[in-house]
Amino acid sequence: MIAYVTVGADDIARAERFYSAFLPALGYRLERYHGDLSYLPPEHHDTPVAQPDFYVKAPFNGAPASAGNGTMVAFQVQSQKQVRTLHAAAVGAGGQDDGAPGFRDSYGPRFYVGYLRDPHGNKIALFSSNPNDPGRDD
Repeated sequence: MIAYVTVGADDIARAERFYSAFLPALGYRLERYHGDLSYLPPEHHDTPVAQPDFYVKAPFNGAPASAGNGTMVAFQVQSQKQVRTLHAAAVGAGGQDDGAPGFRDSYGPRFYVGYLRDPHGNKIALFSSNPNDPGRDD
């Protein structure tokens, strides 16, 4: 089980603007700790599977933050509409579009995804596989 995911940021205020544009809509609450950001997922006491915490921190070694090549954090949302809404909110909050919301030929017919880069270059995906939404082949 993954307990937490951390991405690096040199400008915590810019990172907060970006992540706060969509994580609260997914139930995450923000806590600040020693100048860093901790986005804590909603608590579900009725299930043994927990969502990981999501941390945004200045690198401990003091070197500039950098995005890992091939590294991506994906957040599952409720619907295709929410993918589009949150993708737009994140772009409006300083993120960069790295793949407009839609279906991808490489994935299953219900996997609807939008890709972003946060202000520090970290790749983020917002996706839905809601069976009640139309599929790629519908």
